Amino acid sequence: MARADSEFKNRVYDLVAQIPKGRVMTYGQIAALCGNASAARIVGGLAHFGDPELPWQRVVNKKGGLAAGYPGGRSIHKKHLESEGVEVIGTGENYYVQVNALLWSPKI
Repeated sequence: MARADSEFKNRVYDLVAQIPKGRVMTYGQIAALCGNASAARIVGGLAHFGDPELPWQRVVNKKGGLAAGYPGGRSIHKKHLESEGVEVIGTGENYYVQVNALLWSPKI
């Protein structure tokens, strides 16, 4: 995986910090809005290894799937989203949210 330059990383952090409770963004959406549409995996790496104080629970894959790499796994990702009022569907390794209904886009 390519390393994120500090400018890209800071844009990702700033954007993730703005995602409101009860809403989600996708890794690819964040990457595109931060200037590199092909960097969804880098955003995932930042989510996994980056600032733990950010609301990474509000970031999902393009289909609304929860992250296996989330600290504690998908079940904890599910728990954190549900604590914010987000309905999580599925079981076990197949947890997801209705991404089209919950997707948040910042005003640019």
